[in-house]
Amino acid sequence: MSENLKKVQDLKIERTIKALKENGINGYKVKNKEELRKLIESLIEKKSTVTVGGSMTLFESGIIDLLRNGEYNFLDRYKEGLTREDIEKIYREAFSADYYLTSTNALTEKGELYNVDGNGNRVAAMIFGPKKVIVVAGVNKLVKNLDEAILRMREISAPANAIRLNRKTPCAKVGYCCDCKSPEKVCREYTVIKSQGNKERFHVIIVEENLGY
Repeated sequence: MSENLKKVQDLKIERTIKALKENGINGYKVKNKEELRKLIESLIEKKSTVTVGGSMTLFESGIIDLLRNGEYNFLDRYKEGLTREDIEKIYREAFSADYYLTSTNALTEKGELYNVDGNGNRVAAMIFGPKKVIVVAGVNKLVKNLDEAILRMREISAPANAIRLNRKTPCAKVGYCCDCKSPEKVCREYTVIKSQGNKERFHVIIVEENLGY
């Protein structure tokens, strides 16, 4: 990336972190996965109960592996051999977790988090329950406003996740949202988190790399 483009990106991140702070949300910038790991380790107490929402970002960044290292009580929804009942139990236990880690479908420069869920467990836990929420977002998730956030979801997040999950939906075939009524659709709960009353609860980390969908 040229120095000029890097400066434009830096200014966008600075605006977003400033807006997050004004919204009662802690914002951070890290250069890469290594810095991200160190920051996560400083934010999460050892032996605490931790779980995650569905997120390719956490896999790509190595955070899932970090949580599996035995230093945390990790409620691992991705553990091999789990039944559907086991996974749903973890979804419910998430509300009592000390830390909930996830990503976001889009993060606006006004410090708003836009998300669309298929089950609702991820957005529900982000909104209420866990003592602290840590959101990891690649720089590719940054958008100007909610209009761009919606467009990003329709043209990137939704079709990519439908393909990943092998869903038989129109978006998985054509690569963009078709406002379908398919029973396998992944877009059911639409939420916008604009601010937080508890300024210690919510943490958003922007990584200067492209991560997730």
